Amino acid sequence: MRTLFVTGGAGFIGSAFVRLVLDELPSCEVTNFDALTYAGNPDNLTGLDASRHHFVRGDIADREAVRAAMAENTDAIINFAAESHVDRSITSADEFLRTNVVGTQVLLDAARERKVRRFVQVSTDEVMGSLPEDGNAYFTENSPYEPNSPYAASKAAAEHLVRAAHHTFSLDTVTTRCGNNYGPRQFPEKLIPLVISNALHDETVPVYGDGRNVRDWIYVEDHCRAILHALEKGQSGAIYNIGARNECRNIEVVEAILNKLGKPLSLIRYVKDRLGHDRRYAIDPAKTEAELGWLPLETWESGLRKTIDWYKENSEWIARTRSGAYREFYARQYGTEVGAD
Repeated sequence: MRTLFVTGGAGFIGSAFVRLVLDELPSCEVTNFDALTYAGNPDNLTGLDASRHHFVRGDIADREAVRAAMAENTDAIINFAAESHVDRSITSADEFLRTNVVGTQVLLDAARERKVRRFVQVSTDEVMGSLPEDGNAYFTENSPYEPNSPYAASKAAAEHLVRAAHHTFSLDTVTTRCGNNYGPRQFPEKLIPLVISNALHDETVPVYGDGRNVRDWIYVEDHCRAILHALEKGQSGAIYNIGARNECRNIEVVEAILNKLGKPLSLIRYVKDRLGHDRRYAIDPAKTEAELGWLPLETWESGLRKTIDWYKENSEWIARTRSGAYREFYARQYGTEVGAD
């Protein structure tokens, strides 16, 4: 039996990965280590096989908690744990530095101490900055680091620590970078679940600036399959960019969702742009496709339909996530309470 230590496994992407490996690898056992901050949701873990999935609440920056939770025979660490919202990092970077930088180093130290066979760092295309709008440039694994937000800077720092652990201590590491994910169980501060949940309640939909920022969208399960491929087939020390070749402007995403829900475009409300807002992200996944034999299964149309259907069928999940800390964040960010319009 293979034993995996997955951090951040109650979050959106982490929980999707946990579900995938438990389905795809019947001999796999997962320790799921998550601090359950605002975006970590126990509801994301319902229905999992308790004989192979073991949840432990803990902070990756807490060295003793990590040691206590990690089995001696752990084969791999897959690090999803991160503070990940750019807007929150602009408000305060402290938690991002602690979790994304210090926490990553704690996990790297634990990997060496327990002689873990492989360490997978789940990163982001945002470490490479912003691309020109002409559509002729793409992020590759050799693109320079040019992070433009405290969040992106913290993830870039984490990548450097992973590289250093591989170079200095010969730790078997793989780093993956991906663009914007969408799919079931995503916390509604992110664009697609925010638009769906607001539209379902006939509330206005906030759009930053002119809405023409370009993002590279991928369905979450496709991303997770690529991470699994990297875990199993990736070259030691390598970086793999993961993307579905699906660039869309933010306003196009919003309009597509409203149209599919039969909601008027008059719900759109343009708001003050994010500070330092990156204009375009676009990934060249050729290395991942060639070396790992991975391709996305979902198209933009099929993935968006699955996502919308899931949110329509899970109104209680939406209601629980749109309470508490999320309401406070929403009011501060967009100048109105959820449901106030």
